[in-house]
Amino acid sequence: MTGAGGTTTAVRFIRAGEDIPVDTPRVPAREAARDELSDPMYHEHDPNLLERGLDRFWDWIGDLFSDAAGTAPGGPLGLVVLVLILAALVAALWWRLGTPRRAAHSPETLFGDTLRSAVDHRATAAAHAEARRWTEAVQERMRALVRSLEDRAVLDPRPGRTADEAASEAGRLMPAHADRLRAAARVFDDVTYGGRTADEAAYLALCTLDLDLEAAKPLLATGAARGAAG
Repeated sequence: MTGAGGTTTAVRFIRAGEDIPVDTPRVPAREAARDELSDPMYHEHDPNLLERGLDRFWDWIGDLFSDAAGTAPGGPLGLVVLVLILAALVAALWWRLGTPRRAAHSPETLFGDTLRSAVDHRATAAAHAEARRWTEAVQERMRALVRSLEDRAVLDPRPGRTADEAASEAGRLMPAHADRLRAAARVFDDVTYGGRTADEAAYLALCTLDLDLEAAKPLLATGAARGAAG
């Protein structure tokens, strides 16, 4: 058609044709986009490997607490209470049992291989106390206490004796001091084998016990005196 209407229709077809997009195959287009996005300029602010790992870790922790809060009685508040109770139990066990040890130790002898008098042990304990080395002071004062009992023939001298054995034997002969003897032996074991540290109060308590035992009479001596009197 050569009329005005035909000319207008042809122009419309031409303009429509100009707006038709180019039909690019999918695979080449995807590869072109990948190549473009691989340019380092697009990744300058991306998190590094460590940051991505930390992000995933904290996401996992968050999901874990969310799941736990959903199942715990009382929701998030109940979960917080449970965590606090668990922390209190762990702290109580740590305080009671002391620092965990790498390997279990069998009870060692009280004195070791060196033979020293009660006076020597007391002097060494006093020197440690003067330097505020309370753990060493407690150890030496406990050795002085037991050595003194041996010198008085309350306990028979025995090289392989442990602090617990000495406290048990002396407690049977001096029942009024049995509880304090057991407590002293427990402190000695805690600081010697349990990794705990002593303090001034523990040392002073041991000194007082040592002096009280010096003035006490064992049941064996009392029984012998009664027999002689009868």
